Amino acid sequence: MIEQTINPSKGIVIVRPKSALSTEDFVILSEAVDAYLASHQKLKGLMIYADDFPGWEDFEGFIGHMRFVRDHHQEIEKVAIVSDAKVANTLPKLARHFLRAEIKTFAYEAFDDAEKWLVS
Repeated sequence: MIEQTINPSKGIVIVRPKSALSTEDFVILSEAVDAYLASHQKLKGLMIYADDFPGWEDFEGFIGHMRFVRDHHQEIEKVAIVSDAKVANTLPKLARHFLRAEIKTFAYEAFDDAEKWLVS
């Protein structure tokens, strides 16, 4: 499950993974981002805010994630990974192969710093 919040005044989306990620999670996230992009050219940033990475529910969940990246990576300027999970240090290295966005990691406690960076 993913909780997501779009802040239209700042042009950012905050994503909070709560349990193993499913295809449906990415369908819902895509619909929310697409609705925002219908009246805005880009998202300034996307923040992944998680104390731990829950993984994917199944292979279809992973595919749903990859579809979201494929369909939206050109409309997102920055990605902040705000987490103390060990995978948080590996994700930017992998993601740089798929994303045009600038990617930066922050400690889980640095939510405010990450948000400031996204809107800068």
